[in-house]
This record gives sequence, C-alpha cells and structure tokens, in this order.
Amino acid sequence: MHLAGPSTFWGYLYQAILAFQNIHNNRSCCTIMSSQTLSSTKAISLAGSADILVDYFFYAINSILYQREIYPEAAFKKNMKYELSVLVAADEDLMNYLKTILEQLKVWLMMEVVQKLVLVIKSVKTGEVLESWQFNVKAEKPDLSSSKETKSLAAIQAEIRNVIRQIVATNTILPILDSTCTFELLIYADKNADIPDGWAETGPHFVANSAELKLRSFSTSVHRVENLVSYKLTS
Repeated sequence: MHLAGPSTFWGYLYQAILAFQNIHNNRSCCTIMSSQTLSSTKAISLAGSADILVDYFFYAINSILYQREIYPEAAFKKNMKYELSVLVAADEDLMNYLKTILEQLKVWLMMEVVQKLVLVIKSVKTGEVLESWQFNVKAEKPDLSSSKETKSLAAIQAEIRNVIRQIVATNTILPILDSTCTFELLIYADKNADIPDGWAETGPHFVANSAELKLRSFSTSVHRVENLVSYKLTS
C-alpha cells in the first residue's frame, strides 16, 4: 500500500456528530460489534485484521470517553473484553454513531486507504481542542521467508489488553478537563478513498501548547496500530 505523506492526507468527519453530544440515560445499549472467531494457527486475513482493529477502536474510544468524563458515569455499562472489565456507552444514539463510524472505517481498512483514526476532545464553550487521541494504522508486509509461527489471536489480544490498561492509566497523568467537553472522530484516508454520503472533508485539529504521551502499539501481522495522545499543558 502506498503511504501518502502528510500533505496528501484527507480527514473525513461524519456530519451527524452534533446530534450525538447529549446522553439519554434511559436508553438501552445496542449490540456491541465483535471480531470474528479466528483460529490460533491460521494466518490472519485482511478482513480478520480489520475486524480486530474495529473492535479495538470501539473499546478504546469508549474507555477514553469514560475516563475523560466526556459523559457521566451513569451513561456507561460494564462489559468483558480482552479479559478486562471495560465500560461501554449505554446510549442508543451514541452507539449508533460509533457503529456508523466504525463500519465505514472497516470499509476503508479493507481498501487499504486508512492512515489514522483521531479522537478529538474539545471545549463546548470555546471549541478549543484540549486532547487529541491518535491511532496510526500502518500496513505490515508478511515476511514469507520467516520460519516464525503465525501470530495467534490470543497474542494479539494480550497486546491490545496492555494498550487498554495503559489508556486507563493515562487518567492519572493527563490534566483534569475542568470544562464541559465534546468529542469528534476523524478518519484520515488517502485521497483516492471513496467518500460516502454524510461524510465531509475537514481540516486538522491541533492541540496548542501541547505535550505528547506515546502509548504501546500492537500488531495483527497485517496492521500495526501506534497509539498516542496529545494534551494541552496547564499553567
């Protein structure tokens, strides 16, 4: 896959995001997407890797929204994933929004045009970007000459488990968000990506006066995901 330079990145933002800024706690949670069952010995396909990434992004996003208190605690419910107790949104509108984003993300992953997914946290009052959670997606070419065994699903999930734990732990490092915040999800894709209705081009979202915290990465042998968060420094 051709990796375009930063000057050729295009970011796409789902336009319905503003409709999902408010939580209604009396709504029930829709079905949570899950990865297909993968053999512990069979080589992971592009589709299988895309499923793993979509699952990871779903739980990572929910963990961030909970840890950073973008929505109240009552808006989440517990779920087991990666042998961890994780919290996911219990609001149908928010879940449907995430589902729409991640379904399109999977389409672009299958087309091998995704560069990164970015979760931006902004002040509702000022619109200032306070945090930017960046998930860089890189294609990995298999080493056909290697005698190493195929990476198992259990090994991949162990790596993801460590990333989720690290996301939770960042809450003790990152500054407190002392204003009401909202979030946006951006997908950066190659210029040749097919753009569906309801999506629009958007510009970059930078954090002014920021510091960067690099998190662990993980690999499916098809994709590598590198994780980091940029946050606004407080005086």
